[in-house]
Amino acid sequence: MVSMATSSVFFLLLSAFSVGANAATFTITNNCSFTVWPAALPVGGGSPPQLDPSQTWTLNVPAGTTGRIWGRTGCSFNGSSGHCATGDCAGALSCKVSGQPPATLAEFSIGGPKDFYDIAVIDGYNVAMAFSCSVGVGLVCREPSCPDAYPNNPDGGRPNSCPGNSNYQLTFCP
Repeated sequence: MVSMATSSVFFLLLSAFSVGANAATFTITNNCSFTVWPAALPVGGGSPPQLDPSQTWTLNVPAGTTGRIWGRTGCSFNGSSGHCATGDCAGALSCKVSGQPPATLAEFSIGGPKDFYDIAVIDGYNVAMAFSCSVGVGLVCREPSCPDAYPNNPDGGRPNSCPGNSNYQLTFCP
């Protein structure tokens, strides 16, 4: 027979592990003919990789996270600092602040019964992007006047939704 104290300890341990569990996986692929340095806030996953053409980066995002991912171009880093021609975030390899415009943004809110996502060009446009969840609408922006992007989309900029804790695909230069 399990005691009440043992049951409580088990529940607390289970809760601690579920809070630390990843709620969504983002698979980020560079289909561009040039290198892209992805950046993500607030979940950079450490130092993001340099994505040469056809390379992929996987980013795990915990539940309850609202954030953005963008591509930086024309970057040169020496250790953890450097500079990017577009999307630069104060010269840091692992961003602690949003990228400087122009930067095409993949925005998301993870957790709850529904996740929400969109592409925004409100901070300018620097690289073509496709963004979708495993069962949702695929958004594609190939130019600055992209009709799928906020603020250009006809439904007033409302984000798309997916079931909570879905997985996502983000492709630069779709």
